[in-house]
Amino acid sequence: MTQYLNGCQPVRWHGHVVRVSNNLIESAGPFGSVGESLEVHGTDGRKYSGEIIGFRGKTILSMMTESPVGIRLGDTVTALGRRPSVGVGPQMLGRVLDANGRPIDKLGPYRSTAMREINADAPDPLSRVPIREPLGSGIRALDAFVLCGRGQRLGVFGGSGVGKSTLLGMMARGTEADVIVMALVGERGREVGEFLEVLGEEGRSRAVIVVSTSNEPPLLRLRAPIVATAIAESFAAEGKNVLLVVDSLTRFAMAQREIGLAAGEPPTAKGYTPSVLNKLASLVERAGRFAQGSITAFYTVLMEGDDQQDPVVDTVRSLLDGHIILDRTLATRGHYPPIAVLDSLSRLMPSIASPEHAGKAADVRTLLSAWTRSEDLIRIGAYQRGSDPLLDRAVDRLPAIQQFLCQSSHQQCTYAESVNGLLAIPA
Repeated sequence: MTQYLNGCQPVRWHGHVVRVSNNLIESAGPFGSVGESLEVHGTDGRKYSGEIIGFRGKTILSMMTESPVGIRLGDTVTALGRRPSVGVGPQMLGRVLDANGRPIDKLGPYRSTAMREINADAPDPLSRVPIREPLGSGIRALDAFVLCGRGQRLGVFGGSGVGKSTLLGMMARGTEADVIVMALVGERGREVGEFLEVLGEEGRSRAVIVVSTSNEPPLLRLRAPIVATAIAESFAAEGKNVLLVVDSLTRFAMAQREIGLAAGEPPTAKGYTPSVLNKLASLVERAGRFAQGSITAFYTVLMEGDDQQDPVVDTVRSLLDGHIILDRTLATRGHYPPIAVLDSLSRLMPSIASPEHAGKAADVRTLLSAWTRSEDLIRIGAYQRGSDPLLDRAVDRLPAIQQFLCQSSHQQCTYAESVNGLLAIPA
């Protein structure tokens, strides 16, 4: 906490380092609160930034945002009397930032119009507005069968290497949102540049990208999606429709697991601590549609071994308004995007799609389901045409359906084009 004496400069509380364990700093003092920013003053004159994450007896537990190499026993720890914040403003568009909100694209600083605390509370439930308008994603399979509304929250679930990042790049280029805010959490450094290429100049011009690579401390990997959400909130407060993309929520949960274990929390399923579930809920609840502006959010979730019963997968699915499942079998067949239409669901599609659109989507789903149930019999020649009229119709319509569902990563479709393409599939 910061005190002011006679209107002069603030008097800050100080302490000293008593123990260092990886990125966790234990100190005697300073007097501060959980979530407050602090600095460790090294004897070499360098300052190390961090955040108070808890207490153990009279010991302060802090997590650093950088490597603690160079910190010594007894170094001074100073509480800064403020919580982490990020500068926001229209000049952020087109920029790439780190998890502290600092530019890393070598284009110099940007001018912010305001400072915004990153750890904001979720909006009041009664302040939310019902979601009734569709938001085109630029991807036919999604707009036709897993339609997303302005302010909806959807999860993209898939194993490693099935094309989650490429799918997000397609969304960023083809979305009808005003502003795009993306958080790349725990990515390999090589992939960041590749993702910016996939995003393209058009997508990047209206986007803000927040990056925390896999080699960075867990606090930065935790902060990246939180900072991105705070930036999205600032644009939504101006009345803009924002697309928020977090890749991935699993790495966010893993970062909080590291922090929670370091702070002494008990591990539960797969080692995840209780605070992980709370952090996940706090993050996703900040998106939605409000009286002014909206935040439509897509969160990718890594299914280890394509396991849909993973604790993070199961928890996130229950928190969101729908889920998109990416199927590795489709990916190996060259079917892109490999969206498993039958396993994917938008809970709000009945409220935002026209009756004609919803009816046609349900009819095509029925045909796909009939084909999937009997696919093995058909492939080995055991099915006799005429024994099942529904399956006969599914076999006849399958080429047209598959042609509609396949889309190259560089092809963009408006929402109207996707709906018209769906309606054009023969009955």
